[in-house]
Amino acid sequence: MSCWITIQDYALRSIGIGERLLPREDYTLCQQFTLIGSGMIWNIYFGALALIAGFFFATALAVGKNSQSRWLRKPAEWFIFVFRGSPLFIQFFFAYFLFLSLKQAVPFFSPFTSAWLGALVVLFFNTAAYSGEIFYGALLSIPKGDTEAADAYGMSGWSRFKRVVFPTMMRLAWPAYTNEAIFLFHATTLVFFSGFPVLRQRGDALYYASYFADKTFNPFVPYPILAMYFIILTLIIVGLFGLINKRLNRHLPQEARAKMRFRPNIIR
Repeated sequence: MSCWITIQDYALRSIGIGERLLPREDYTLCQQFTLIGSGMIWNIYFGALALIAGFFFATALAVGKNSQSRWLRKPAEWFIFVFRGSPLFIQFFFAYFLFLSLKQAVPFFSPFTSAWLGALVVLFFNTAAYSGEIFYGALLSIPKGDTEAADAYGMSGWSRFKRVVFPTMMRLAWPAYTNEAIFLFHATTLVFFSGFPVLRQRGDALYYASYFADKTFNPFVPYPILAMYFIILTLIIVGLFGLINKRLNRHLPQEARAKMRFRPNIIR
């Protein structure tokens, strides 16, 4: 079987398009590159949707935690504390069994027992909690002169938040938020190794890498391939977020602009 035929058969296998059965012999380099790359579709799906939805929820959490109202501040504080204080791996397990229990009582929750939705909800809550804390710290770091200038111009409420508070918060938080985005995509590898089952052997990149490592008894080929894919994905994220960072800081002198630095979290 040529490499081109292998790509045609397995490039979209992780989403149910192409060859139904996994390779049973040979396990060529082309097969490993293709199937692990196919699994990256799920990693990108989980990471992109959780990041986009979590951004808006994180902003609401940061504003709520900074609120003078106890009814807004306390729920935001406890939400952030719970999801930052517990391991993501355990959150997947608890969420799966919770959705499984709810499914038995209410059929509406049936889709939540599948990884495409249930795991996405967990990642959404998790990244919202971490990002919310980042945005909250940025809110506290907004120079007092900026808000005083807004008050002097007669801005208040939504206008003040939209024109002064939110842009400044984003500018201050963006370098740290970039690292959170990178970690989120890396954390997607936990989805199919937690409570959510793999249906019809359609897993993510780590699932296929583990499959080849088990079949060939040689982890030194599939896992470096997996690492290579994630390094490329990380470079893309850094590039995209770097462009947004330049946009956020376009009004500042070159020497005063915040520099993008990749600082990986060793332990979450």
